[in-house]
Amino acid sequence: MLTRIAAARWFQNGITLVILFAAVLVGVETDPEIAAAHHGLLTFLDQLVLGIFSLEMLIKLGAAGRRPWNYFRDPWNVFDFLIVTVCYLPIHSQYVTVLRLLRLLRVLRLVRALPQMQLLVTALLKSIPSMVYVAGLLSLLFYVYAVAGVFVFGQNDPLHFGSLGKAMLSLVGVVTLEGWVDLMNIQIYGCDRYGYGDYPELCTSPMAMPSAATAYFVSFVLLGTMVVLNLFIGVIMNGMEEAQRERQQAQWDREGEGALVGELARAREQLAKLDGALANLEQQVNRTEAQTPATGTAKNQSESPA
Repeated sequence: MLTRIAAARWFQNGITLVILFAAVLVGVETDPEIAAAHHGLLTFLDQLVLGIFSLEMLIKLGAAGRRPWNYFRDPWNVFDFLIVTVCYLPIHSQYVTVLRLLRLLRVLRLVRALPQMQLLVTALLKSIPSMVYVAGLLSLLFYVYAVAGVFVFGQNDPLHFGSLGKAMLSLVGVVTLEGWVDLMNIQIYGCDRYGYGDYPELCTSPMAMPSAATAYFVSFVLLGTMVVLNLFIGVIMNGMEEAQRERQQAQWDREGEGALVGELARAREQLAKLDGALANLEQQVNRTEAQTPATGTAKNQSESPA
């Protein structure tokens, strides 16, 4: 019974609607006026949502039968379990902000409810090992260009390239394509002619370097934005393809298991029919053997002399 309820489409759709309602409820609580005017109602609705989630968890635990630990074999079930149990922690009133943040975690259950979104999250998780190497390559690129920027532009632009740390932060802005043209113009025209109007005291050694600045910034934008970031996209796409293949393989396994169960059921039915047929045949043979001696005795009596 519980297994059918947990696997029913109406049950899953209902839980999805409750998750969406919980997300709206958390958003409403951000308005101080509404939260103050309807505090009792919002508290009741929050407890109702928590009760529904708890009931869902108990139904799925009950669906596992005598092996409730099977419920925790699914990482998404563990995620749901943690979200529900954390909301029951005894949190004092001074930590009400923490409680609201914990309630906010319920919105993340929407990832579990939507299969396509779950596929995206799985793809991101599978891409993490490869993304580490791409991040290492990007960090190496940042370091090389930051050191070169300090050596080349440090005297002309101490505000952005005066130290290794400042150069790294400046390159973070450049790779996002935010204000990188202004940084390049400071190096092209010199700090005395561009960019240091509010900080004239910092421009102590102006130096115009149009060729070096153009080569430096254009090459970094091409490498950092167009190449390395595209590597991140490629890694994520590969992870998505892998997650899609695993999901399809799991579906095929389930379908194959279902087909095998069907074949076994049909084989059992055929065996049962054969058993019935053999039993009927055995009964007929027994009746024939029982009638044969009687018939032979009657013939012997009729043939004997009077």
